[in-house]
Amino acid sequence: MNASRTARDHARQEMTRAIKDAARRQLAEEGAIKLSLRSVARELGVVSSALYRYFPSRDDLLTALIIDAYDAVGEVAEKAAKNGDPRAGWLAACHAIRHWARKHPHEYALIYGSPIPGYVAPRDTVAAGTRVPLLLIKQLRDAWANGSLKPVFPDPPLTPGLTGQIAQVALQVAPELPFEAIARGLVVWTQLFGMLSFELFGQLVGSVDPSDEFFARAIGQLADFVGLVEPS
Repeated sequence: MNASRTARDHARQEMTRAIKDAARRQLAEEGAIKLSLRSVARELGVVSSALYRYFPSRDDLLTALIIDAYDAVGEVAEKAAKNGDPRAGWLAACHAIRHWARKHPHEYALIYGSPIPGYVAPRDTVAAGTRVPLLLIKQLRDAWANGSLKPVFPDPPLTPGLTGQIAQVALQVAPELPFEAIARGLVVWTQLFGMLSFELFGQLVGSVDPSDEFFARAIGQLADFVGLVEPS
C-alpha cells in the first residue's frame, strides 16, 4: 500500500477517534440533546467545517456513538458468556453488562435512556443493537439443544395477538424454540435492562442501594423464570 495513503488513513482514524472521545465527554457533561459538531470542534480547537469530512451532521456522529456503545456492551457480554453452561453464561453476561453500564453510564443512557428529540436511529444501528438480545437468546437455544431448558413456572396461554408477534421473532432468531420460551426470553431481557436503568438513574436509592446483592439475586430468579436451571 502507498505510504502516503497509509499515513492519511491513520490520520483519519486518529481524528475520528478524537472526535468521538470529545463527543463522549460532552455526553457526560451536557447530555445527548446538547451535543453538536460546533461544540466538539471548539473543544478540539478546529473549525466546525473540518468535522464535516468525518461526520456530515450531528446525527451521523450520534449514530457512530450509538453503534460503538452497543458494540462495546455486546462485546463484554459475549466474552463473559463464552465459558460454562447456558445458565452460567447467562449470569456472567448479566454481570458483565451491569459492570459496563456502571462504568459507562452516559453511553448506557445514550442507548437505553430517553429518546433524543429529532433523532431517528437508522438501520445501521440494528446489527450492533441486537448483539445482547441475540446472546441471551443463544443461551436459551443452547439449553434447549442439550435438554436443560426447564422453566420453573407454568406458562399462561399466549393470546392470538402475542402469538403472531412471537412467531415473527422466532422466524428471525430462533425457529426451533417454543413460542413460550421466546416470550419468557423477552420478559427477562426487558426486566434486566429495566433493573439496570433503575439502578443507574437513582431509583433504588433508599431501598437496595448499593444493589450488588439485589442484582445477583434478581438475575438468578430471572434465570429460573426463563428456564435456565442449575446443571445436575
